[in-house]
Amino acid sequence: MRIVILGAGQAAASMAARLRTNGHDGPLTVIGAESAAPYQRPPLSKAYLLGEMGVDRLVLRAPEWWREQGIELRLEERATSIDRESRRVTTDRGEVEYDALALTLGASPRRLPVEIGGDLPGVHVIRNLSDVDLMAPEMQPGHRLVVIGGGYIGLEAASVARKLGLEVTLVEAATRILGRVAAPETAEMIRDLHRAHGVEIIEAAAVTRLTGDERVTGVALGDGRTLPADLVVTGIGITPETALAGDAGLALDNGIATNEYGQSSDPAIWAAGDCASFPWRGGRVRLESVGNAIDMAETVADNICGAAKSYAAKPWFWSDQFDAKLQIAGLGTDYDRIVTRPGDGTHGGSVWYFSGAELRAVDALNDVRAYMIGKRLIEAGRSPDPDLIPGTPDLKALLA
Repeated sequence: MRIVILGAGQAAASMAARLRTNGHDGPLTVIGAESAAPYQRPPLSKAYLLGEMGVDRLVLRAPEWWREQGIELRLEERATSIDRESRRVTTDRGEVEYDALALTLGASPRRLPVEIGGDLPGVHVIRNLSDVDLMAPEMQPGHRLVVIGGGYIGLEAASVARKLGLEVTLVEAATRILGRVAAPETAEMIRDLHRAHGVEIIEAAAVTRLTGDERVTGVALGDGRTLPADLVVTGIGITPETALAGDAGLALDNGIATNEYGQSSDPAIWAAGDCASFPWRGGRVRLESVGNAIDMAETVADNICGAAKSYAAKPWFWSDQFDAKLQIAGLGTDYDRIVTRPGDGTHGGSVWYFSGAELRAVDALNDVRAYMIGKRLIEAGRSPDPDLIPGTPDLKALLA
């Protein structure tokens, strides 16, 4: 069986390794548009941008591993179309046939419109190595950075920039930071942390345009203010890569729509990672995380090999902010009650999400114990009494 994987990120590397572990010894090809072999993306906006981690530590597998496994790794090659009838992928370098095709195409960062200056030099996004390599030389002490977007990527960029000595202002259009992904209580902890480190946070502020001719010089806001800027980082979300799948006639629904096995509307085509949505709690969800990329890719690899195993997602996430670590277990959506528990330090604590009596998620800032206990409870399908959480001396008692 000839297996082709389009997209060469975390999901592709995990899927390829699992296929070989499962005993697939037939032709296996991984095609990716970037010049680098599959690498970790989360450190890009953290350790890599800080200069604490080089490319050699980012890559997931050494070059010799791909050769030893007999996997054809084709880099700097972009797929342009899928012919489902003949089971053939056309790329900018030729054609490749498949018996099973897996799409691990990831997602692309949203950019500000060109009409308001989104394409000016000095305006950056953070998604891949080339993005960070382009931005890094401008991250100089004393430079004024404006971050547009108060999600995790924007906040991580702000924290790294402050560590590097830049003056940082973060602008969020919504009424608060982390509005789509976290409870107000979590946002408050993160906001306090950033302000304590000198980040100016402006919420409920619309960006009307970026100023500058040859490069960006400022960010104009709806209230008439213009924030001076030597560079701008936009962190306003990502969009799943679905164009190739859509052009091929595959079903789309917040990404490439898959069934419980990771199979698209074409039985010969599978999808995993940031580009794929799957059944979840009676609806459909798409998760943007390393954990999902690995777990879903491995499940798809098993199912390509005939396992017929449903994907049981166990969402978990993390974000480094300054020297603090935010760890998240579960998915904090559709909740109707929040319970908070203070941490030991100045910036720390945990936020517990409940829907009725069911524990849905836990956000833990500098509180590894709360994260681990919450994660174990959620994955076991157990929910403690919410009223016990704030005052229980040892959270481990909740597992009893």
